[in-house]
Amino acid sequence: MNDEAVILVHGVWMRAFSLLLLRRRLREAGFHTELFDYASVLGGGERSRARLERRIRAQNAAKVHLVGHSMGGLLALQTVQHLPGGLSGRIVCLGSPLNGSAVARRIAGLGGGRLLGGSRQPLCEGLPARAPAGGVGVLAGTRALGLGQLAGIFDEPNDGTVAVAETRWAGADAHREVATSHTGLTVSREAAQLTVNFLRSGRFDAGAAAA
Repeated sequence: MNDEAVILVHGVWMRAFSLLLLRRRLREAGFHTELFDYASVLGGGERSRARLERRIRAQNAAKVHLVGHSMGGLLALQTVQHLPGGLSGRIVCLGSPLNGSAVARRIAGLGGGRLLGGSRQPLCEGLPARAPAGGVGVLAGTRALGLGQLAGIFDEPNDGTVAVAETRWAGADAHREVATSHTGLTVSREAAQLTVNFLRSGRFDAGAAAA
């Protein structure tokens, strides 16, 4: 049995390979790590949650953690909130608009709801602040490079796609800003190290005592 497993969940319009570098860094840190691929637009939300739940249950590990980028963080939390018995490990959300996304609402309002598909509701509305027992950490990017910045949506700190305020979820145990863009959170060495710290201790500070 592996001591700790991590399932990585990608964001909307992406596929699992976008998290290959993060997977490698988590493996180097000693975690058994695998990718979860799902149809973020064409697939229904219930079907994706059911598939992720089955993947969680299939892990032969003492603890199972989830790390989700953008919509992947929302899907991770939605799944755990409906998971009987909860999650044995922790969740890290990278640039996830847990309070809802202004960019997603702009896209939907312009008639582009089909571009969001099964991810539309959580992206537009966010999630209720019901934190799982294991703990949730959120990383937010502050380098404004992305669709939202180009469209002039933000007048506040953001990563180009998601505003920092959209990631400040009341159900989170820890929140940290990283000087990178929305996509950059998936390849940032700092973000990877902070993720490792939180999965191990429940805090982003290196060497913190277990929560």
